[in-house]
Amino acid sequence: MAKPTIRIDFVSDVACPWCAVGLASLERALERIGGGIDVDLHFQPFELNPNMPAEGEDATAHLVAKYGLTREQLEKNRATIRARGADVGFVFGERGRIVNTFDAHRLLHWAGTLGAREQRALKHALLQAYHGDARDVSDHAVLVAIAESVGLDGARTRAILASDEFAGVVRSQERYFTDRGIHGVPAVILDERHLISGGQPVEVFEQALRRVAAGDVR
Repeated sequence: MAKPTIRIDFVSDVACPWCAVGLASLERALERIGGGIDVDLHFQPFELNPNMPAEGEDATAHLVAKYGLTREQLEKNRATIRARGADVGFVFGERGRIVNTFDAHRLLHWAGTLGAREQRALKHALLQAYHGDARDVSDHAVLVAIAESVGLDGARTRAILASDEFAGVVRSQERYFTDRGIHGVPAVILDERHLISGGQPVEVFEQALRRVAAGDVR
């Protein structure tokens, strides 16, 4: 009997800490399931701050203003995210600035045209660079170094970044998901029908994957 294949669209932003948690949780769930299912994983673009200027903004000032938080509330939220990350093996560093992620999404789309392995590796490297190492993932030199670190061609990366290649398709993909009601991330869509919102615990992803694989969903 053939194993079921589940398509997973992981809609997210490099700048989203809960997306790092959610991806790690999803991957731990897949490890628990083992070889029981095949996965067709696609990373889809979403920008939390599409109008972020090139120079970026101070992270604390931006988040306090955007969400109406006190600095004490923000620090409590950050502590929660760090703890949730640690639970699934993602270590958050001290990130001082929020930057524009559109060029990172263009590179992720390109990596997806090369293969699922390439796209997944680049996604991991970008999340680690931004949330773990506080690197500026809007800086083209940084993006080239990250791409090369996962085996992608540096010259091709530079050519993409020096142009507007893939800009149109990334904008189109962003609109596709927002037009279908995705306004927060991570949004994890199983078989284009079943939505899991947020950086959920491993158990939530595992249960959903097993139910979809068994056809036990309505």
